[in-house]
Formats: sequence, C-alpha cells, structure tokens
Amino acid sequence: MYDRISRRTVLGGLAVGATLAAPRVARAQGAQQLAIATGTTGGVYYPLGGGMAAIFSRNIPGMSATVEVTGGSVANLQLLGAGRVGMILTQVDAAVDAVNGRERFQGRPVPARAIFVMYTNRMQVVTVEGRGISAMTDLKGKRVSTGAPGSATEVMAFRLIEAVGLDRDRDFAARERLSPAESTNAIKDGKLDAYFFVSGVPTSAIVDLGATPGVKLRLIDHAEYVPKIVEKYGPVYFAEEIPAGTYPGQDRPNKQMSVGNIVAVRADMPGELVTALVKNIWEGREELARVHAAAKDFKLENQKSAAAGIPWHPAAEAYWKAQGAVLG
Repeated sequence: MYDRISRRTVLGGLAVGATLAAPRVARAQGAQQLAIATGTTGGVYYPLGGGMAAIFSRNIPGMSATVEVTGGSVANLQLLGAGRVGMILTQVDAAVDAVNGRERFQGRPVPARAIFVMYTNRMQVVTVEGRGISAMTDLKGKRVSTGAPGSATEVMAFRLIEAVGLDRDRDFAARERLSPAESTNAIKDGKLDAYFFVSGVPTSAIVDLGATPGVKLRLIDHAEYVPKIVEKYGPVYFAEEIPAGTYPGQDRPNKQMSVGNIVAVRADMPGELVTALVKNIWEGREELARVHAAAKDFKLENQKSAAAGIPWHPAAEAYWKAQGAVLG
C-alpha cells in the first residue's frame, strides 16, 4: 500500500504547480518520506504542521517530513483518501463525513483514523465596525466570504448560515471563497464586509485585521444556533467563548461555535510508524507551543473517543491507553 505516489502543493483542494516524484510514505534504503497536509498559510494548521514535520525529521531515523499548503480539512481528507499524503490535520466534522462517505465524500468514504486530538477550533465570524453588522441576521445583503474551497470552514459556515435562516446562494450581495489572509485584505480594501474562519485562536489573519490602524474588530456572536445545528448534524459541535482581548481591539467576549480537531492517517499505515508519530507529537508539545500557542491545549484528557469522532488507529489507541488516557 505504501508505494510511490505524486506529491503536489494544494490550494483550495486543487493541485497547482509542479509535480515531484515523491511518495506519500515511502521507504528507500532506510529513508522514509512523509507528506503532511495542513491548511492555508494564514491559519493554525500550517505552522503546527511545519513544527511537527521538523520534529519528525529530526527524531525519527531516516524520516524526511514535508508540509503541504491546502484549502483545509476537506481537501486534506480527499488527499488522504487518494493516497497522496500520509498524515493530515483536520476538523472532526469533516472527518466524520469522510469516514461515513457523506456530504462532500458521498460514495467515496475515506479510511481515515485518528491518532491525536489537538485543540478546539473556533468558528469566528469576523467584521469591523461601520459595516452595519452586529448580529448574524445582519449578514443578509452583505458581501461575505465563507472560506477557502475545500476547507472545513466552508462546511461549518454553510451549516451556521442554514441555522440562521439565510440562503447561502441568494441572501448575500456577494459570496466569496477566500482564505483568511485574503479575506482580511478584502475587508481592509472595502471589498468585503465579513468573513467566516474556523481555527485555533489567536490566528494571524484576524490579529492582522484587529491591529490595522483605524479599524475596530468585531466578532459576531452565534452560539445560540448550536443546538439547531447539532440536532441536524450530530454532537460534533459545542458552544464556547473567545475571551475579550484575544485579538487587538476585541473588547468583548465572543460566544461562538466550536469543534474539535485531530491528526489523522490512513487505516493501513503501519503501527510502528503511527506510534513514532504520536510519541513525537506528544513529547514535542512544548516545542510545538513555541511554534503556535494552540499547542498549549494539547492535553491527555483530550484523547477520547467523543473528541476524535472517528475510529482510532489501533497503534494510537494502544499508545494513549498506555499513557493513561480514558478513551471510552
């Protein structure tokens, strides 16, 4: 199963740029190459994936790990299903859809298995003062971005928009599909009124917007819609609060919807390699926290079935049980 495949940098779920002859996970004369699918450069997955790649390459004999820029969770799961990457970072909701072959994965289930539960991803509905938006219903008639194509942001944004009672195709003056960095720049340029982005906090694109002179950041509350979303899509979502002061100019807490996110591999990845990956992430969490603050939330109590959402890889399950985690 672990033979040679093509490796590409992926944006928005579409392969672009030059193709290199490289394996997803391959062994040649003792060497191993591992491609890790992450997300957009303005999010959290990309720097964390880079930190993991550095740790793997340094600590696992013969390992050369590289990071792929992608549109996000949906694209990552599609790449994993196609055997074009060996490890991904993904939101639980997208992973559940992929394993069960529904929504974007209709008829094409992905044999993804959890190896590590990371931290909470927060839905952030971002705008600035002066755009006439103080509640989710105020988005009607506005110019919005629902996230990069192939991202779990887009999946979660569509579900939130539906719960609010808006039509994603008819109720906006314009609906773009931009990365967080592109969305921030579009708001600065007056071309966009609001955008959706799901990530750990703080995330660099929103920090950039909040720190812009003459701009007053506003995050729109939406936790009240969580029960309706859970009723339809299952208990993968929950209400949380982003504390005031998390971002520059954010002077009030943001009551929002969250989802867990995980590191996943294919079910057929060799157990010895899975154990090495999990061990290095867990033992390298302090180093990863220096790469991005989200890794401060890498905790033993996070490693449980409800958070993973999808089946564990047997080797990861054994590792966590040995650490004392209660997987249920």
